[in-house]
Amino acid sequence: MSAPQGQGPLAGVRVIELGGIGPGPFGGMLLADLGAEVIRIDRPVEAGRPNAMPVLHRNRRSITVDLKSPEGIELVRTLTDTADVVYEGFRPGVAERLGLGPDDLLARNPRLVYGRMTGWGQDGPLASEPGHDINYIALSGALHAIGTPETPVVPLNLIGDFGGGGMLLAFGILAAVISARTTGRGQVVDAAMTDGSATLLAMMYGFLASGTWTDERACNMLDGGAPYYGVYRTADGQHMAVGPVEPQFYANMLRVLGLTDDPDFAGQNDRTKWPVMKHKLTDLFATRTREEWAKEFEGQQACVTPVLSLLEAPQHPHNVARGTYRAGAHGGFEPAPSPRFSGTPAPEVAPAPVVGIHTDEVLTADHITDLRNQGIVK
Repeated sequence: MSAPQGQGPLAGVRVIELGGIGPGPFGGMLLADLGAEVIRIDRPVEAGRPNAMPVLHRNRRSITVDLKSPEGIELVRTLTDTADVVYEGFRPGVAERLGLGPDDLLARNPRLVYGRMTGWGQDGPLASEPGHDINYIALSGALHAIGTPETPVVPLNLIGDFGGGGMLLAFGILAAVISARTTGRGQVVDAAMTDGSATLLAMMYGFLASGTWTDERACNMLDGGAPYYGVYRTADGQHMAVGPVEPQFYANMLRVLGLTDDPDFAGQNDRTKWPVMKHKLTDLFATRTREEWAKEFEGQQACVTPVLSLLEAPQHPHNVARGTYRAGAHGGFEPAPSPRFSGTPAPEVAPAPVVGIHTDEVLTADHITDLRNQGIVK
Protein backbone atom coordinates (compact mmCIF):
# COMPACT_ATOMS: atom_id res chain seq x y z
CA MET A 1 0.00 0.00 0.00
CA SER A 2 1.46 3.34 -1.02
CA ALA A 3 1.39 6.35 1.24
CA PRO A 4 -1.48 8.67 0.28
CA GLN A 5 -0.51 11.34 -2.22
CA GLY A 6 -2.04 14.61 -3.41
CA GLN A 7 -3.39 15.66 0.01
CA GLY A 8 -2.21 17.84 2.85
CA PRO A 9 -0.31 21.14 2.86
CA LEU A 10 2.94 19.45 1.78
CA ALA A 11 1.47 17.63 -1.23
CA GLY A 12 3.98 17.78 -4.07
CA VAL A 13 7.08 17.89 -1.82
CA ARG A 14 9.30 14.88 -2.48
CA VAL A 15 11.64 13.73 0.28
CA ILE A 16 14.32 11.04 0.22
CA GLU A 17 15.13 9.64 3.66
CA LEU A 18 18.41 7.79 4.06
CA GLY A 19 17.52 5.20 6.71
CA GLY A 20 18.26 6.11 10.31
CA ILE A 21 16.70 5.81 13.75
CA GLY A 22 14.80 8.03 16.19
CA PRO A 23 14.85 11.76 15.51
CA GLY A 24 15.38 11.54 11.74
CA PRO A 25 12.39 9.26 11.16
CA PHE A 26 10.33 11.46 13.50
CA GLY A 27 11.11 14.47 11.33
CA GLY A 28 10.15 12.42 8.28
CA MET A 29 6.91 11.38 9.97
CA LEU A 30 5.99 15.03 10.52
CA LEU A 31 6.56 15.77 6.83
CA ALA A 32 4.78 12.63 5.63
CA ASP A 33 1.81 13.19 7.93
CA LEU A 34 1.16 16.50 6.19
CA GLY A 35 1.25 15.05 2.69
CA ALA A 36 4.89 15.05 1.61
CA GLU A 37 5.98 12.03 -0.42
CA VAL A 38 8.66 10.46 1.78
CA ILE A 39 10.69 7.59 0.34
CA ARG A 40 12.79 5.79 2.92
CA ILE A 41 15.88 3.85 1.84
CA ASP A 42 16.95 0.87 3.94
CA ARG A 43 19.49 -1.92 3.47
CA PRO A 44 18.58 -4.93 1.28
CA VAL A 45 19.20 -7.28 4.22
CA GLU A 46 16.13 -5.76 5.91
CA ALA A 47 13.79 -6.30 2.95
CA GLY A 48 10.57 -8.10 3.79
CA ARG A 49 10.72 -7.42 7.50
CA PRO A 50 7.84 -5.79 9.35
CA ASN A 51 8.72 -2.25 10.30
CA ALA A 52 10.32 -2.09 13.74
CA MET A 53 9.06 1.47 14.39
CA PRO A 54 5.54 1.40 12.95
CA VAL A 55 4.42 4.85 14.13
CA LEU A 56 7.56 6.80 13.25
CA HIS A 57 7.65 5.18 9.79
CA ARG A 58 4.00 5.61 8.84
CA ASN A 59 2.96 7.28 5.57
CA ARG A 60 6.21 6.26 3.87
CA ARG A 61 7.17 4.39 0.78
CA SER A 62 9.97 1.95 1.48
CA ILE A 63 12.75 0.76 -0.79
CA THR A 64 16.00 -1.07 -0.17
CA VAL A 65 19.29 -0.17 -1.82
CA ASP A 66 22.84 -1.27 -1.07
CA LEU A 67 24.70 1.97 -0.33
CA LYS A 68 28.04 0.16 -0.35
CA SER A 69 27.86 -0.49 -4.08
CA PRO A 70 28.52 2.06 -6.85
CA GLU A 71 25.34 0.98 -8.61
CA GLY A 72 23.30 1.54 -5.44
CA ILE A 73 24.80 4.97 -4.92
CA GLU A 74 23.96 5.93 -8.49
CA LEU A 75 20.37 4.81 -7.98
CA VAL A 76 20.06 7.09 -4.95
CA ARG A 77 21.67 9.98 -6.79
CA THR A 78 19.14 9.57 -9.57
CA LEU A 79 16.30 9.65 -7.06
CA THR A 80 17.57 12.87 -5.53
CA ASP A 81 17.77 14.51 -8.96
CA THR A 82 13.98 14.90 -8.87
CA ALA A 83 13.58 15.40 -5.11
CA ASP A 84 13.00 18.56 -3.12
CA VAL A 85 14.69 17.18 -0.01
CA VAL A 86 17.13 14.49 1.04
CA TYR A 87 18.08 13.99 4.66
CA GLU A 88 20.34 11.69 6.63
CA GLY A 89 21.29 10.98 10.24
CA PHE A 90 24.82 9.66 9.77
CA ARG A 91 27.84 10.79 11.72
CA PRO A 92 29.67 13.69 10.07
CA GLY A 93 31.65 12.57 7.02
CA VAL A 94 29.82 9.27 6.42
CA ALA A 95 27.58 10.60 3.64
CA GLU A 96 30.59 12.17 1.93
CA ARG A 97 32.49 8.86 2.01
CA LEU A 98 29.49 7.18 0.41
CA GLY A 99 29.40 9.75 -2.36
CA LEU A 100 26.04 11.08 -1.13
CA GLY A 101 27.23 14.23 0.60
CA PRO A 102 25.72 17.65 -0.07
CA ASP A 103 28.43 18.68 -2.54
CA ASP A 104 27.76 15.57 -4.63
CA LEU A 105 23.99 15.96 -4.68
CA LEU A 106 23.67 19.75 -4.91
CA ALA A 107 25.97 19.71 -7.94
CA ARG A 108 23.34 17.58 -9.70
CA ASN A 109 20.25 19.28 -8.24
CA PRO A 110 21.01 22.89 -7.20
CA ARG A 111 17.52 23.34 -5.71
CA LEU A 112 17.92 20.37 -3.36
CA VAL A 113 17.52 20.86 0.39
CA TYR A 114 19.98 18.61 2.23
CA GLY A 115 19.01 17.88 5.84
CA ARG A 116 21.50 16.56 8.37
CA MET A 117 20.36 15.18 11.74
CA THR A 118 23.02 14.66 14.40
CA GLY A 119 23.42 15.03 18.13
CA TRP A 120 26.43 17.36 18.25
CA GLY A 121 26.23 18.98 14.81
CA GLN A 122 28.50 18.86 11.79
CA ASP A 123 31.40 20.65 13.49
CA GLY A 124 32.81 21.41 16.93
CA PRO A 125 35.04 19.36 19.26
CA LEU A 126 32.38 16.70 19.87
CA ALA A 127 31.10 16.36 16.30
CA SER A 128 32.54 12.87 15.81
CA GLU A 129 31.75 11.59 19.31
CA PRO A 130 28.90 9.15 19.98
CA GLY A 131 26.02 10.19 22.19
CA HIS A 132 22.32 9.96 22.93
CA ASP A 133 19.54 12.32 23.94
CA ILE A 134 20.65 12.35 27.58
CA ASN A 135 24.16 13.47 26.59
CA TYR A 136 22.99 16.24 24.27
CA ILE A 137 20.56 17.75 26.78
CA ALA A 138 23.19 17.42 29.52
CA LEU A 139 25.49 19.78 27.64
CA SER A 140 22.75 22.22 26.63
CA GLY A 141 21.63 22.77 30.23
CA ALA A 142 18.20 21.22 29.80
CA LEU A 143 18.87 18.12 31.91
CA HIS A 144 20.25 20.16 34.79
CA ALA A 145 17.03 22.21 34.97
CA ILE A 146 14.63 19.25 35.30
CA GLY A 147 14.19 17.10 38.38
CA THR A 148 14.36 17.17 42.14
CA PRO A 149 16.73 19.30 44.21
CA GLU A 150 18.89 16.20 44.66
CA THR A 151 19.20 14.94 41.09
CA PRO A 152 18.18 15.63 37.48
CA VAL A 153 15.34 13.48 36.12
CA VAL A 154 15.44 12.05 32.59
CA PRO A 155 12.52 13.60 30.63
CA LEU A 156 12.19 10.57 28.34
CA ASN A 157 13.97 11.42 25.08
CA LEU A 158 11.55 14.19 24.19
CA ILE A 159 13.83 17.22 24.46
CA GLY A 160 16.88 16.13 22.48
CA ASP A 161 15.72 13.46 20.05
CA PHE A 162 12.27 14.72 19.18
CA GLY A 163 11.64 18.34 20.20
CA GLY A 164 15.19 19.60 19.68
CA GLY A 165 16.02 17.05 16.99
CA GLY A 166 13.40 15.69 14.60
CA MET A 167 11.00 18.61 14.96
CA LEU A 168 13.82 21.12 14.46
CA LEU A 169 14.94 19.15 11.39
CA ALA A 170 11.45 19.29 9.87
CA PHE A 171 11.18 23.01 10.63
CA GLY A 172 14.58 23.71 9.07
CA ILE A 173 13.82 21.60 6.01
CA LEU A 174 10.58 23.46 5.34
CA ALA A 175 12.25 26.84 5.80
CA ALA A 176 14.91 25.81 3.27
CA VAL A 177 12.28 24.49 0.83
CA ILE A 178 10.53 27.87 0.90
CA SER A 179 13.88 29.57 0.29
CA ALA A 180 14.73 27.21 -2.58
CA ARG A 181 11.40 27.89 -4.26
CA THR A 182 12.02 31.62 -3.96
CA THR A 183 15.70 31.72 -4.93
CA GLY A 184 16.21 28.53 -6.93
CA ARG A 185 19.06 27.56 -4.62
CA GLY A 186 19.09 24.67 -2.19
CA GLN A 187 21.26 24.45 0.90
CA VAL A 188 22.35 22.29 3.83
CA VAL A 189 20.28 22.20 7.03
CA ASP A 190 22.51 21.28 9.98
CA ALA A 191 20.10 20.18 12.74
CA ALA A 192 21.90 19.28 15.97
CA MET A 193 20.05 18.03 19.01
CA THR A 194 22.33 20.02 21.30
CA ASP A 195 21.44 23.21 19.44
CA GLY A 196 17.75 22.35 19.33
CA SER A 197 17.49 21.56 23.02
CA ALA A 198 19.24 24.88 23.75
CA THR A 199 16.65 26.64 21.58
CA LEU A 200 13.89 25.07 23.67
CA LEU A 201 15.44 26.75 26.72
CA ALA A 202 14.97 30.25 25.25
CA MET A 203 12.44 31.38 27.86
CA MET A 204 14.49 30.05 30.77
CA TYR A 205 17.60 31.85 29.53
CA GLY A 206 15.48 35.00 29.24
CA PHE A 207 14.35 34.56 32.84
CA LEU A 208 17.97 34.01 33.90
CA ALA A 209 19.05 37.21 32.19
CA SER A 210 16.29 39.19 33.91
CA GLY A 211 17.05 37.72 37.33
CA THR A 212 13.72 35.93 37.66
CA TRP A 213 15.12 32.38 37.38
CA THR A 214 17.59 30.60 39.64
CA ASP A 215 20.03 28.12 38.11
CA GLU A 216 18.95 25.43 40.56
CA ARG A 217 16.35 22.70 40.22
CA ALA A 218 12.92 22.75 41.87
CA CYS A 219 13.09 26.29 43.19
CA ASN A 220 11.49 28.23 40.32
CA MET A 221 7.91 28.79 39.22
CA LEU A 222 7.85 26.24 36.38
CA ASP A 223 10.25 23.55 37.59
CA GLY A 224 8.27 22.19 40.51
CA GLY A 225 9.51 24.73 42.99
CA ALA A 226 6.24 26.65 43.23
CA PRO A 227 3.51 24.86 45.22
CA TYR A 228 0.95 25.93 42.61
CA TYR A 229 2.86 24.34 39.72
CA GLY A 230 3.57 20.71 40.44
CA VAL A 231 2.27 17.18 40.84
CA TYR A 232 0.54 15.80 43.93
CA ARG A 233 -0.09 12.18 44.87
CA THR A 234 -3.67 11.14 45.55
CA ALA A 235 -5.15 8.58 47.95
CA ASP A 236 -5.13 5.83 45.32
CA GLY A 237 -1.49 6.32 44.36
CA GLN A 238 -2.33 8.36 41.24
CA HIS A 239 -1.51 12.03 40.70
CA MET A 240 -3.02 15.42 39.98
CA ALA A 241 -1.29 18.13 37.94
CA VAL A 242 -1.63 21.57 39.53
CA GLY A 243 -0.83 24.65 37.44
CA PRO A 244 -2.85 27.79 38.30
CA VAL A 245 -0.13 30.32 37.55
CA GLU A 246 -2.48 33.28 37.05
CA PRO A 247 -4.01 34.79 40.22
CA GLN A 248 -7.63 34.23 39.16
CA PHE A 249 -7.02 30.53 38.55
CA TYR A 250 -5.04 30.27 41.79
CA ALA A 251 -8.02 31.75 43.62
CA ASN A 252 -10.30 29.17 41.99
CA MET A 253 -8.02 26.36 43.16
CA LEU A 254 -8.06 27.66 46.72
CA ARG A 255 -11.86 27.88 46.60
CA VAL A 256 -12.27 24.26 45.48
CA LEU A 257 -9.78 23.09 48.12
CA GLY A 258 -11.37 25.17 50.89
CA LEU A 259 -8.19 27.17 51.42
CA THR A 260 -9.41 30.64 50.50
CA ASP A 261 -9.10 31.93 54.07
CA ASP A 262 -5.88 30.11 54.95
CA PRO A 263 -3.28 32.83 55.64
CA ASP A 264 -0.46 30.59 54.42
CA PHE A 265 -1.88 30.83 50.90
CA ALA A 266 -2.56 34.57 50.90
CA GLY A 267 0.63 35.43 49.04
CA GLN A 268 0.84 33.22 45.95
CA ASN A 269 4.45 34.18 45.24
CA ASP A 270 5.65 34.57 48.80
CA ARG A 271 8.57 32.16 48.55
CA THR A 272 8.99 32.02 52.30
CA LYS A 273 5.60 30.32 52.42
CA TRP A 274 6.19 27.91 49.55
CA PRO A 275 7.43 25.00 51.75
CA VAL A 276 4.42 25.10 54.07
CA MET A 277 2.02 25.59 51.15
CA LYS A 278 3.48 22.57 49.38
CA HIS A 279 3.27 20.51 52.56
CA LYS A 280 -0.40 21.37 53.09
CA LEU A 281 -1.28 20.66 49.46
CA THR A 282 0.53 17.33 49.65
CA ASP A 283 -1.51 16.30 52.69
CA LEU A 284 -4.77 17.57 51.22
CA PHE A 285 -4.50 15.86 47.83
CA ALA A 286 -3.66 12.60 49.61
CA THR A 287 -7.13 12.55 51.20
CA ARG A 288 -9.04 11.68 47.99
CA THR A 289 -8.58 9.58 44.89
CA ARG A 290 -7.55 11.01 41.57
CA GLU A 291 -11.01 10.56 40.11
CA GLU A 292 -12.63 12.27 43.09
CA TRP A 293 -10.35 15.27 42.68
CA ALA A 294 -10.86 15.30 38.92
CA LYS A 295 -14.61 15.51 39.48
CA GLU A 296 -14.19 18.30 42.04
CA PHE A 297 -12.11 20.40 39.64
CA GLU A 298 -14.11 19.72 36.49
CA GLY A 299 -15.31 23.02 35.03
CA GLN A 300 -13.82 25.08 37.86
CA GLN A 301 -11.26 27.00 35.76
CA ALA A 302 -8.51 26.14 38.23
CA CYS A 303 -5.89 24.55 35.93
CA VAL A 304 -5.94 21.30 37.91
CA THR A 305 -6.17 18.07 35.93
CA PRO A 306 -5.60 14.34 36.45
CA VAL A 307 -2.28 12.87 35.34
CA LEU A 308 -3.22 10.22 32.78
CA SER A 309 -1.14 7.24 31.73
CA LEU A 310 -0.21 6.53 28.11
CA LEU A 311 -3.05 4.01 27.98
CA GLU A 312 -5.58 6.32 29.61
CA ALA A 313 -4.89 9.47 27.59
CA PRO A 314 -6.53 8.25 24.33
CA GLN A 315 -9.75 7.58 26.26
CA HIS A 316 -10.14 11.05 27.76
CA PRO A 317 -13.28 12.78 26.41
CA HIS A 318 -11.38 15.83 25.21
CA ASN A 319 -8.85 13.74 23.29
CA VAL A 320 -11.66 11.61 21.88
CA ALA A 321 -13.62 14.68 20.75
CA ARG A 322 -10.61 16.18 18.97
CA GLY A 323 -9.32 12.91 17.57
CA THR A 324 -5.94 13.53 19.22
CA TYR A 325 -5.22 9.80 19.05
CA ARG A 326 -6.20 7.26 16.44
CA ALA A 327 -6.35 3.49 16.37
CA GLY A 328 -2.95 2.12 15.44
CA ALA A 329 -2.54 -0.17 12.46
CA HIS A 330 -0.74 -2.65 14.70
CA GLY A 331 -3.10 -2.37 17.66
CA GLY A 332 -3.44 0.16 20.45
CA PHE A 333 -3.34 3.88 19.76
CA GLU A 334 -0.99 6.36 18.14
CA PRO A 335 -0.97 10.17 17.93
CA ALA A 336 -2.93 11.57 15.01
CA PRO A 337 -1.18 13.99 12.63
CA SER A 338 -0.91 17.55 13.91
CA PRO A 339 -1.31 20.48 13.61
CA ARG A 340 -4.72 20.80 11.92
CA PHE A 341 -5.23 22.63 8.62
CA SER A 342 -8.57 24.12 7.56
CA GLY A 343 -7.95 24.19 3.81
CA THR A 344 -5.50 21.33 3.25
CA PRO A 345 -6.21 18.69 5.89
CA ALA A 346 -3.70 15.92 6.39
CA PRO A 347 -4.31 12.73 4.42
CA GLU A 348 -5.51 9.54 6.00
CA VAL A 349 -2.67 7.80 7.79
CA ALA A 350 -1.14 4.84 5.96
CA PRO A 351 0.55 2.23 8.16
CA ALA A 352 4.29 1.77 8.08
CA PRO A 353 5.08 -0.49 5.13
CA VAL A 354 6.96 -3.76 5.11
CA VAL A 355 10.59 -2.81 4.50
CA GLY A 356 11.39 -2.60 0.80
CA ILE A 357 7.87 -3.22 -0.45
CA HIS A 358 7.90 -0.24 -2.84
CA THR A 359 11.30 -0.93 -4.40
CA ASP A 360 9.99 -1.92 -7.83
CA GLU A 361 7.37 0.85 -7.76
CA VAL A 362 9.89 3.61 -7.03
CA LEU A 363 12.96 2.42 -8.90
CA THR A 364 12.32 2.38 -12.63
CA ALA A 365 15.81 1.48 -13.79
CA ASP A 366 15.78 -0.64 -16.94
CA HIS A 367 18.22 -3.05 -15.34
CA ILE A 368 16.29 -3.51 -12.09
CA THR A 369 16.30 -7.29 -12.54
CA ASP A 370 20.09 -7.33 -12.80
CA LEU A 371 20.37 -5.12 -9.72
CA ARG A 372 18.11 -7.47 -7.82
CA ASN A 373 20.10 -10.49 -8.91
CA GLN A 374 23.24 -8.78 -7.62
CA GLY A 375 21.59 -8.03 -4.28
CA ILE A 376 21.90 -4.27 -4.79
CA VAL A 377 18.15 -3.88 -4.39
CA LYS A 378 15.67 -6.28 -2.86
